[in-house]
Amino acid sequence: MNGHPGEKLRQRLTEGMVIAPGVCNALVARAVARTGFDACYISGAATANAAGYPDIGLITLTEMCRTIREITSACGLPTIADADTGYGEVESVVRTVQEYERAGAAALHIEDQVFPKRCGHLQGKTLIGADHMAEKVAAACEHRGSSRLMIIARTDARSVTGMADAVERANRYREAGADMIFPEGLRGEEEFDTFASESPGLLLANMTEFGVTPQIPAARFAELGYRLVIYPLSMMRLAMGHVVRGLAQLKERGTAEGLLAGMQTRKELYELLEYLPGEQWSVPGRGRPAGRQDQS
Repeated sequence: MNGHPGEKLRQRLTEGMVIAPGVCNALVARAVARTGFDACYISGAATANAAGYPDIGLITLTEMCRTIREITSACGLPTIADADTGYGEVESVVRTVQEYERAGAAALHIEDQVFPKRCGHLQGKTLIGADHMAEKVAAACEHRGSSRLMIIARTDARSVTGMADAVERANRYREAGADMIFPEGLRGEEEFDTFASESPGLLLANMTEFGVTPQIPAARFAELGYRLVIYPLSMMRLAMGHVVRGLAQLKERGTAEGLLAGMQTRKELYELLEYLPGEQWSVPGRGRPAGRQDQS
């Protein structure tokens, strides 16, 4: 990918709404790119869940950076990555920003929860002080390698201390240098509208399923003033729903024959990988085109 991925994301945000489906591995990221999306999102929850853990801060910086590298290399899309609480205090945030940028992230978000964090749509969260979070945001902005890397500040205050504090914190984080604000756990269109009015600037909406936010179409988020909408776990939930039902049928019948219609075929997989059996393969955009023999 030529140029800083953050510059590509910034450009696309100026052109209109950006929808970023969540990707838990490089193969899903390829599918997102092939479908025509302009960006993808790496959820800390999805990364943890795929490794067999709950979303309570157990995934390390090293594991997340490996995932970022694999996904950005595979799909070539600007990638927004979840950095949880920054993996520690201000010094850890500085290293997180630098490592995420080296791994190829276009943007990252850090949140104002106390570690160990909890899923944003669960109760029982605790916040750090707004000044402390602002210090983290300022350090992230100061120590990024390029100003093109987008620093997104997430606040979980809505469900802890209320809407007014969420707005106040968001504006404090903007003053500290955040490029975009991510208000987590808003309850509906009216709250998204209020937040956008009281914290003007770039905004991210989290359209996760089975949480406190009702299903709102991306076009409606755009009308409410949000430029980026993430779908953190949608594709993983869809895939795992099919996996669990498929396993039950395989256990019951002793054959996968009845599942074939819902499967990705071998041909479709190879097309997604840009792989032609019998020909030399290389990562698209890196050296020789995929599926092409070296003619030299």
